[in-house]
Amino acid sequence: MSGIENLPSKEMTFDPLIEEIADYTLNANIESEEAFLIAQHVLLDSLGTGLLALRFPECAKHLGPIVPGASLPGGARVPGTRYELDPVHAAFNIGCMIRWLDYNDTWLAAEWGHPSDNLGCILALSDYISRSRVAEGKTPLYVKDILAMSIKAHEIQGVLALENSLNRVGLDHVHLVKIASTAVATAMLGGSKEEVCSALSNAWIDGASLRTYRHAPNTGSRKSWAAGDATSRAVRLALMAVGGEMGYATALSAKTWGFQDVLFRGKELTLGRALGSYVMEHILFKISFPAEFHAQTAVECAMELHPLIRDRIAEIKSITLTTHQSAIRIIDKKGPLHNPADRDHCLQYMVAIGLLFGTLTAEHYEEYIAKDSRIDALREKMVVVEDEQYSKDYLDTNKRSIANAVQIHFQDGVSTEKIVCEYPIGHRRRRVEGLPKVIEKFENNLLTRFPRKKASDILNLTLDYERFIQTPCHEFIALFVI
Repeated sequence: MSGIENLPSKEMTFDPLIEEIADYTLNANIESEEAFLIAQHVLLDSLGTGLLALRFPECAKHLGPIVPGASLPGGARVPGTRYELDPVHAAFNIGCMIRWLDYNDTWLAAEWGHPSDNLGCILALSDYISRSRVAEGKTPLYVKDILAMSIKAHEIQGVLALENSLNRVGLDHVHLVKIASTAVATAMLGGSKEEVCSALSNAWIDGASLRTYRHAPNTGSRKSWAAGDATSRAVRLALMAVGGEMGYATALSAKTWGFQDVLFRGKELTLGRALGSYVMEHILFKISFPAEFHAQTAVECAMELHPLIRDRIAEIKSITLTTHQSAIRIIDKKGPLHNPADRDHCLQYMVAIGLLFGTLTAEHYEEYIAKDSRIDALREKMVVVEDEQYSKDYLDTNKRSIANAVQIHFQDGVSTEKIVCEYPIGHRRRRVEGLPKVIEKFENNLLTRFPRKKASDILNLTLDYERFIQTPCHEFIALFVI
């Protein structure tokens, strides 16, 4: 025996970006009342969206233990079900539910994403940790801890997204979910700064999923469970780190072998602004309908036109969709659409549904609706054009608009007014109008899973902010158990 293993370990110095994320996660004190208010609404909206997804068999088939019978009594519970699982797979379950219908919150920048995806990790761990602590006679986590960690996860993912475009190199945005969830998961488990850095370094080394499953000709349902996969991996890496697994100091910057050289074309990863609570304060809600966010305002325009043109569908000659560059890159689709995942990422399909039906629900992406021949007939008549000002305002940090316009041209030469919508109802600029509708959406989603009395009990607690934030996490999650 050399005795080397008994020498004191020297603390590792990690890439500065990794250390900055770790310092923020462990030490930042979130003081923004607005951020906590929005985090409350994000939490309720995400849980409600997850409950609604349970109605869809293609989502439900992914839930439960990965091996039949492999439950963990006293583990992490999956809302809306009877499942008690280890926190790694519970994170997958919850993350899958929240993201399945493409109806949770959204962040748009150089990279796109859905920061409430991180709640898969946060909710699974908060229930597991609280139940474990109570069993040991210790103090549990409280709902305010969920909100604080949610704010931090939103901030890490969103600020990384400001200037680092993974999509430009063909990588998927759920990698940023993995990074954010890994940071907060390790902190929730009591990790030190070195342990948070170690976990983060391993998350970066994992690399990122390709965006293959988000684009034709391969668009598929993986895009609905990819975030759950990312959060479950984050919990696993966090558990390994607090168990003593080593980290890698230059996981990002190592020449030839680091993330930046291998996967980011040699470009340095940066934080677009100091980490605080900016992202939660500016997050976008999907309130009125489940549609890829770049299409939200286009669908609002289509719904406004519906009563004017619903009796003249056969007379339409052409439809002009004016939009921004990111929408063209992601959701401008022609030709056959093969499944719901394909349809809910097609600008033309979503606008056609709004024009024909005056509404848009998750069911409208299903095969029995897609067979309506009028939908593809309208898609064939659509011309998508970019307005450069829309594209500039999309990236303007003072605006962050997601502008679209729709105009209908008839065979007799008459056209409708060009209907323009710059900011969707879920935008920060429409909070007074939007937040009450977030609660209305939450209540409606509760009623898809629970009797009215139980839904009312949940609402009474969750809308009483002071009582809500002081509720132990395990008691809160218990409200959603079948």
